Amino acid sequence: MLNGLWLGFFVVAALSALGRWLLGGDAAVFAALVESLFAMAKLSVEVMVLLFGTLTLWLGFLRIAEQAGLVEWLARMLGPLFSRLMPEVPPGHPALGLITLNFAANGLGLDNAATPIGLKAMRALQELNPSQTVASNAQILFLVLNASSLTLLPVNIFMYRAQQGALDPTLVFLPILLATSASSLVGLLSVAFMQRLKLWDPVVLAYLLPGALLLGGFMGVLATLSATALAALSSLLGNLCLFGLIMTFLLLGAFRRVPVYESFVEGAKEGFDVAKSLLPYLVAMLCAVGVLRASGALDIGLDGIRWLVGALGLDGRFVDALPTALVKPFSGSAARAMLIETMQSQGVDSFPALVAATVQGSTETTFYVLAVYFGAVGIQRARHTVGCALLADLAGVIAAILVCYWFFG
Repeated sequence: MLNGLWLGFFVVAALSALGRWLLGGDAAVFAALVESLFAMAKLSVEVMVLLFGTLTLWLGFLRIAEQAGLVEWLARMLGPLFSRLMPEVPPGHPALGLITLNFAANGLGLDNAATPIGLKAMRALQELNPSQTVASNAQILFLVLNASSLTLLPVNIFMYRAQQGALDPTLVFLPILLATSASSLVGLLSVAFMQRLKLWDPVVLAYLLPGALLLGGFMGVLATLSATALAALSSLLGNLCLFGLIMTFLLLGAFRRVPVYESFVEGAKEGFDVAKSLLPYLVAMLCAVGVLRASGALDIGLDGIRWLVGALGLDGRFVDALPTALVKPFSGSAARAMLIETMQSQGVDSFPALVAATVQGSTETTFYVLAVYFGAVGIQRARHTVGCALLADLAGVIAAILVCYWFFG
């Protein structure tokens, strides 16, 4: 799938460039293509330097939290909920702890760090699966919630915005929180409908209702604020939560007599190993997106969508963020490249760049996740996984656009 997508970018760029040369007489387009290749290769390395630091930093802190028993405590706390949502998983099974840790890594926006943990969780769930080739209900729920991208603290998005020179990298904190809540809720409801899960069970409601009421009340408070106040609050809460979480990990580790420095270094080494494997993918996708933009093909496609949106009488400022939304289900690296390219071409704090960042933080690489996770355990029949996951993605994109108009419109 990624082979076709990547090759397609270059083929479409070549055809568009030929058209501009033969029909429009623009011979300089080929120089622009070559220049974009070198420019994007350089940008890839610049982004990678900061990505090294970010992954290394957060996997170090996560290792402290793990050794302090926070993950085990979360698994016990969520045990009654999982026993209702995943009745085939025995209480206290190792899969629950791994699922919790995977959700924690996703919640922190550490997509690449979450993948190795998620694969371990999938293997643990496969041990309970009576079929070797058909996805179990527990595996489907895990993957759909994973693909719904519940992101509470999107540090990678903050990093990309900081790298591109944003005055306040955490400005999109609240928009992502609201949009990702919408995608996760739709993902959960769609799976519950397909699997006939009893979400009205008193235990399930005891977990979900307080969160829903808290989110609803929070949105009610936000509705009373101006756009300027919303942006300021998003910045404050983003930075406060980010540093507060770090201090929680450190103080809890010290209280549990965890050697915090040694644990941090141990986890940081894992972050370094994860990060160093990403550069080839980042170069490949950023260069492909670069030639697509330089050829004019991307602008032609977006102009067509913009015309359609205008014909419907709608505001079309979000259209420039759509490339990120359209490729995100297929490839995280392609969506990341689209996001960075939008920040560069439109301005890091422009409305399209803010929408693209919110979309990136509230959706997931659905087909990639399904291919990797199911492929790792030999699952061939995904059943209703794809439909539920794509529905969650669609909800995330729509919510991201609407929330950004609310906050920044």
